[in-house]
Amino acid sequence: MAIQQIALVTCKSLGVYTTYADSKDERLHQFLQEKGLPVSFQVWDDENVDWEAFSAIIIKSPWDYFDKIAAFYGWLNKLEQLGLPVLNPVKILRWNADKIYFKDLERQGVQVVPSYWLEQGSHFEPNTVFEHLQTSKIIVKPRVSGGAKNTFAIARGEAEAHTSRINELLQEEGFLAQPFLSEIETEGEWSFLFLGGKFSHAVLKTARPGDFRVQHYLGGSVHTPPPPASLLATAQSISDRFAAGCLYARVDGVAQHGQLVLMELELIEPFLFLSMAAGATERYYEALRQRLGL
Repeated sequence: MAIQQIALVTCKSLGVYTTYADSKDERLHQFLQEKGLPVSFQVWDDENVDWEAFSAIIIKSPWDYFDKIAAFYGWLNKLEQLGLPVLNPVKILRWNADKIYFKDLERQGVQVVPSYWLEQGSHFEPNTVFEHLQTSKIIVKPRVSGGAKNTFAIARGEAEAHTSRINELLQEEGFLAQPFLSEIETEGEWSFLFLGGKFSHAVLKTARPGDFRVQHYLGGSVHTPPPPASLLATAQSISDRFAAGCLYARVDGVAQHGQLVLMELELIEPFLFLSMAAGATERYYEALRQRLGL
């Protein structure tokens, strides 16, 4: 396959992620160029981009897509109609954008964090949610979201203070509620990275004291202990079953009683932590070559 131009898709502004993401994107861009690939950054919602000029489109950091989800879906439709090769595939990107995909995973036997679905236009009734989830603390977040946007950690006694704001947000979009997992505070959240379907590396993300958000741009820390074999085996199974044909996949979860409980399956634009593992960027390149048929 002759490669003419490759688009490395990003967004107009990386916002709060800038300090952490710009250099990572630039390092990957430079690495791929040094390997002889004609890669250039392209903003996904820039109307001046001629997407048909690219023989491959890599979804890297369109980190504002959830703020413009209708436009993002429209852009994916356009790429699909043009028949352009997209990594990850458009069908998977569309499916993964809405956390309703958790239901598909559950139906196929994946152990995921229990969810209570709050439909757009509905009302948040705290007592109903707490009773359904059988917990004293919950996380409430949008179905289409990223970066902990509009995410609430709510103890049962504090629920009324958040009800009005959540009901306002529910008029705009659907949400879900999940039990707060204490393991996030005590042990952290695992991320397993797969490149071309093969396990590359894993990181353990921990929140700063007094917080529940493990994102490193929000004060969390990232560590690289060897992952437990049982957790890795489950993550590999999830990647095999739901990320077939993908350039990259990130399986996020926590360990409960020695089992991996899935929190997110990240197939659109996750941090890949390539700099945290020796050889990871080379493995990304090799996975890319394989997907491009080079």
